[in-house]
Amino acid sequence: MSKLFETEKVSGKHELKWKILSRLAPPLWASGGRVRFISEDWQEVHVSLRLRPLTKNIVGTIFGGSLYSSVDPIYMLMWMKILGKSYIVWDKAATIQFLRPGKGKLRARFLIPDDELHIVRQLFEENDHFDRVYEVIYLNERNRIVAKIGKTIYFAKKEFYDNKKHKK
Repeated sequence: MSKLFETEKVSGKHELKWKILSRLAPPLWASGGRVRFISEDWQEVHVSLRLRPLTKNIVGTIFGGSLYSSVDPIYMLMWMKILGKSYIVWDKAATIQFLRPGKGKLRARFLIPDDELHIVRQLFEENDHFDRVYEVIYLNERNRIVAKIGKTIYFAKKEFYDNKKHKK
C-alpha cells in the first residue's frame, strides 16, 4: 500500500488486515509505530515512526522505548507466517544502539532474503532448534541511521518444542 523503500515485492491480500491488527495491538499502538507495507510472501515489512507528543522524550526526540517497541515483534511474526504452524518462533534477545536523535519521520525495513530462507530450512534439516540474529535499522528523512536494533530469534520444530516442554 504505502511502501517506504524501493522494492519489487508486492503487497498481499493479508496486508490491510495485519495493518489494522497492528494498530490495535497495545504495544505497537502505544509505541507510535505503524506497519506501512507487508509483502505477499511476508519476506519484507516496512514500519514508520513519527515524532509526536506520545513518542517524544524529555529532550524533544523520539523516546528510545518507542524505537524498540515499534519493531519488537516484526521479525518473529514474519518468520511465523513464512514457516507455518509446524514450527515455533520466539524472540529470544534484543539489543539497540542509538546513533543519533530521532526526529521527524523514521522508517525501518525488515527483509528476509531468499538465501536466508534457504539457510533456515537447511538448519532445520540438521537441527531441532537454533537461534539466528537479525538487524533492523531505523533511518531518518535524510537516510541517516538513527538506531540499529539486533534481534535474536529462536526457531524450533514444533514436535521437538512440545516434547521438550512436556519433559519439564
